[in-house]
Amino acid sequence: MSNPRILILGPPGAGKGTQSVNLADTYGVEHITTGDALRANKDMDISDMDTEYDTPREYMEAGDLVPDAVVNAIVDEALSQADGFVLDGYPRNLEQAEELEGMTDLDVILSLDVSREELVDRLTGRRVCDDCGANYHVEFSPPEAEGVCDECGGDLVQREDDNEESVRNRLDVFDENTAPVIAHYEDHEGFVAIDGEQTPDEVWDDIENAVDAHAE
Repeated sequence: MSNPRILILGPPGAGKGTQSVNLADTYGVEHITTGDALRANKDMDISDMDTEYDTPREYMEAGDLVPDAVVNAIVDEALSQADGFVLDGYPRNLEQAEELEGMTDLDVILSLDVSREELVDRLTGRRVCDDCGANYHVEFSPPEAEGVCDECGGDLVQREDDNEESVRNRLDVFDENTAPVIAHYEDHEGFVAIDGEQTPDEVWDDIENAVDAHAE
């Protein structure tokens, strides 16, 4: 099997980022996220799209949301340049899922299933180094000294959007917009639901088996 085309889905805190890195390393494919794709193509000419700005950079510098049409074009460009990929963070809604069908054929669609309360525990327990950005968790991966980064000695802080109210709001947004995307893909022959509440190694074993079984 070479250059599988993988889509990974799941709510915030499900472990998509960690497992996407494993997939990219193991199968030698690109890890494509909307954020990375935007940054890599921020000077892309979109003047023909009848949008407010002529490049994604101008939206980002203005602090404005990049329109779906622009995001779609950037993801399409990133996928066209990749010999195999794991796509993480896109599509976020059914309209984007329909756009994606016109961009590429997917070999495997992985859906990480994690209960809501487990997600709340994971996200509210996350701590980030204020200096170097290293990630920790108060329960699952604590630093050697409480509140102090192992890497650089910086202070560990809770991100504003990791408090419980913000976390529950983010999960509500996911349920409303992105959960229907998962339902949309359930009939795809490469769709595999993964129990995301296992240990990371157990989750990875299931993911690797799924990719090996469905990718050519």
